[in-house]
Amino acid sequence: EVQLQAFGGGLVQPGGSLRLSCVGSGLSFSGAAMSWLRQIPGKGFEWISDTDSNGGTRLATFARGRFIISRDNAKNMVYLQISNLGPADTAVYHCAATYGLGSIRPSDYNYWGPGTQVTVSS
Repeated sequence: EVQLQAFGGGLVQPGGSLRLSCVGSGLSFSGAAMSWLRQIPGKGFEWISDTDSNGGTRLATFARGRFIISRDNAKNMVYLQISNLGPADTAVYHCAATYGLGSIRPSDYNYWGPGTQVTVSS
């Protein structure tokens, strides 16, 4: 059974930073494309970034300059570093996985974790 668990969220003041982590099990982690997506209250899922099995990365336009994705295949971990957080970043952040290429479409991901809440507020 594939399991993904994201953690590292919390309450952050505007301008702050966070590092989200996601650990995977039950899948060939090094061969999977790993992605971070978020769900803003009242809205659907929004793709943020992904990293493929070759270590290549892509970033949504809104995330450039503030979000950095990375992975450690030896630990089955994928990370999302976020800086200069603002209230618009308040969301539940999920990691997701699929074999093959990553995708900006949430429906293309076969495996999802339950997400970690990030709240940006003073």
